[in-house]
Amino acid sequence: MNNLPENKKIILFDGICNLCDNTVQFIIKHDKEDIFRFVALQSDLGKEIINHIGLDISKTDSIVLYEPGHAYYYKSQAAFEISKELSGIYQFLRVFSILPKWLTDKVYDYIARNRYKWYGKKDECMLPTPQLKAKFL
Repeated sequence: MNNLPENKKIILFDGICNLCDNTVQFIIKHDKEDIFRFVALQSDLGKEIINHIGLDISKTDSIVLYEPGHAYYYKSQAAFEISKELSGIYQFLRVFSILPKWLTDKVYDYIARNRYKWYGKKDECMLPTPQLKAKFL
């Protein structure tokens, strides 16, 4: 865990989920300040980070935003925190964070529960292109 990049926020995602893969690609495209790095939940490093922060991933079924040494967020709160850092109009998605957490997490859970059915899944995590390789840990 000591080899995590400094001053980067780490997004842990489901590496076999097509919706998650598309979301990662979207974030990369709109991460103009190069803030994020990505780790598949299924990877050794992903499991190590989850264990380090003490999150039971079997109960969250979620994207996780980890700010090393500071905080972590999951479910809808992770989405809102990520949207703060994106370029353009996407920053305004955080306006929904004024809604009660139980409500935004309920919507998040509904989508997460159905993501494989709606978007499918891969047999294995994607391999980043050489240009994107530095974004993945």
